[in-house]
Amino acid sequence: MSELKTFYDVIIVGAGVGGGALANRLADSGRSILMIERGPRLVREDDNWSVDAVFHKKKYATKEEWRDRQGQLFNPSTYYYVGGNSKFFGAATLRFRREDFEDLQHEAGVAPAWPVSYDEFEPYYAIAERLMGTHGTAGLDPTEPPRSGPMPHPAIGHEPEIAFFEKKLKARGLNPFPLPIAIDYHQGGSCIRCRTCDGFACKLGAKGDAEVRLVNPALARARGKIELITETFVHRLLTDPGGKRVTGVELTHRGERQVVEADLFVSSAGAINSAALLLRSANDAHKRGLGNNMSDQLGRNYMAHNNTAMMAISPFKKNRVVFQKSMAINDFYLANSEKPYPLGNVQGLGKLQGGMLTASAAWAPEWLMSAFADRSVDWWLMSEDLPDPDNRVTVDPDGRIRLSYTANNLKSHNELVKVWSRIMRSLGYPLIITNKMDIKVSMHQCGTVRFGKVPESSVLDPHCKVWDIDNLYVVDASFLPSSTAVNPSLTIVAQAQRTAEHILARWGETVTATPEASPTAA
Repeated sequence: MSELKTFYDVIIVGAGVGGGALANRLADSGRSILMIERGPRLVREDDNWSVDAVFHKKKYATKEEWRDRQGQLFNPSTYYYVGGNSKFFGAATLRFRREDFEDLQHEAGVAPAWPVSYDEFEPYYAIAERLMGTHGTAGLDPTEPPRSGPMPHPAIGHEPEIAFFEKKLKARGLNPFPLPIAIDYHQGGSCIRCRTCDGFACKLGAKGDAEVRLVNPALARARGKIELITETFVHRLLTDPGGKRVTGVELTHRGERQVVEADLFVSSAGAINSAALLLRSANDAHKRGLGNNMSDQLGRNYMAHNNTAMMAISPFKKNRVVFQKSMAINDFYLANSEKPYPLGNVQGLGKLQGGMLTASAAWAPEWLMSAFADRSVDWWLMSEDLPDPDNRVTVDPDGRIRLSYTANNLKSHNELVKVWSRIMRSLGYPLIITNKMDIKVSMHQCGTVRFGKVPESSVLDPHCKVWDIDNLYVVDASFLPSSTAVNPSLTIVAQAQRTAEHILARWGETVTATPEASPTAA
């Protein structure tokens, strides 16, 4: 029999960035909270840092298959563990720009304004940076929005090979800056600055993923009031007959299908799976899925960025860098000297290795790609994709997720690739190899349960509560009305702080500053 209680004050579905950040803020409330994670805890082992295990055998990625718009099956790059996709993220923790919160004109259309301003959001960014343990230096990025204080930790610094690019790029009038990054690299920290961070799990627990920075500290502080169960699948949410309140979750735990009830419910399963969960929960009061009566926006407006990995190769220069992900460039983020519209963000990519490259480039032998990797500097180029209601998550009759997505705003992204390729060649790296990410790369998934000012065009209100359900919130990247062109993790944590503060006020509790989280071993 299961050890689960039949009732909790709060049930959170998902123990990733959103769910972890929300639980962390609610940990001192004394309320009984159940966190439900679909996957297990990820074991810290040598394979965490194995190119063969991670990139060739895909040991840690889900074996689940989704369908694309045409019905073709594919394996997504999605990870079901405590900590979610953040177990394998590159730990970049950038704030969105002030302009991202407003209508922003792109070559292909307008990224819509948010229901809150950057100034309203800024205090929560400050909390989020402390929670994640961000390293960086404020004031060097010309697009950086105003901030109420410095970064929690100083920038990690560049290795000589990256310092070379910093100097050369500045000489060309550009403004490279230290990439804000959440790794435990300071006095007393556990980070050894290795080359297996971006795209790998950290077997030392030195990366600021959601398990280490959010979930574990929440469990430690809550003193038994937060219960985490793993390897548990939530089938659907149940409501009262009128559909105004969620009453329980139907789940399978330890092989037993059961219903657990609560007073308040949060879906933090990720933009794709939260949308799927609400769609699977359709009933007589919500025939098109929970929260979809007023707008028909549930599952729509899926975004995941236009992303390209770039290798800039010099036949005569070996790149001996170990931790390459320390620099970013936003000179092309907004309208710029190249084009009168935004192109996107450029940041260092975790150092590519030969085996990583042959995992996605079967045309090239291992020895050749290893030779390229030894002589390359590697970049991640990211441009905004725009919300499109026809880019959407649905659930097929057999229960399988269908992700219908056609990339847009590609002219801007292609321009960014051209501009950066030209700059790399001018710095003595004449051979450029690029790999544009496709639908399988869903690490930056967002937008499927967007928040807004009015229920006619959004699923959630500005606090991430479903408009027409009194006790259901969605706290993950689903809420984003636009994808922007920087990594979303910090913004998810910040929004989770806003939502948690709203929930605390709803309970009539005094809202105080969040204690700074400290990593706790799994």
